[in-house]
Amino acid sequence: MQSRHFEISVRGRLLAVQAVGTGGASRERSAPAILFLHEGLGSIGQWRDFPEALCARTGTAGFVYDRLGYGRSDTLPAPRTVRYLHDEALKALPAVLDALGLERPFLVGHSDGGTIALLFAAEYPDRVRGVITEAAHVFVEEETLRGIREAVDLYRTTDLRERMARYHGDKVDAVFSGWADTWLSAEFRDWNVESFLPRVSCPLLVIQGVDDRYGTPAQVEAIVCGAAGPAEALLLPDCGHIPHQQARDRVLDAMTRFIRSLPGTA
Repeated sequence: MQSRHFEISVRGRLLAVQAVGTGGASRERSAPAILFLHEGLGSIGQWRDFPEALCARTGTAGFVYDRLGYGRSDTLPAPRTVRYLHDEALKALPAVLDALGLERPFLVGHSDGGTIALLFAAEYPDRVRGVITEAAHVFVEEETLRGIREAVDLYRTTDLRERMARYHGDKVDAVFSGWADTWLSAEFRDWNVESFLPRVSCPLLVIQGVDDRYGTPAQVEAIVCGAAGPAEALLLPDCGHIPHQQARDRVLDAMTRFIRSLPGTA
């Protein structure tokens, strides 16, 4: 499958992008496309070949990018705040779509990326065809905080830092501390975006592993029950925080069916 790497300028900073499938420069702006939004410690490379596989199944263009401060994108100009997910969804993501020439993409978001997708869909309902989330959060759970504390210990005592550095280079410490310190801060304890859900009118597919160490099925229930549009839940047994790797075939089948069921993509 075709794949190319390039950079876009967003709000004065360069972001790394990978285009897959029919995501070439000659594609029509109105053609269906999928934009992949990575997790809080993620990057283009950590999606592995999943974007290519999904785009091959659906016959759509695909774009994966490193958010500012991650991977091969520019560093953050200032420390992250407790509103970082809102800033990504309501300020950065619209500019990313403009730079890529995407009119109404599907958003596939993992963890933080799923939350960003939901916030964007609430604020810009006319700019998205549908949203698929994996392990998204809309409020803080003790399960999440426990998992992050365990990750902090692993970062200090195992080769986790070195493994992450393969994707983030010299930004690795900033990536990890920006994620862990924000979620574990007292200011973030009351973070909650459930009030945005009644404004999410596009179709949703909400995926989570039953064994996710960073969240419980209560997140899925809140999203499905709170959204205004059609919403489908998919809870995967024997699956943790990364469904597109840990339950790849089931996730590919579900995402393909969801995308191809919507107008203009059959």
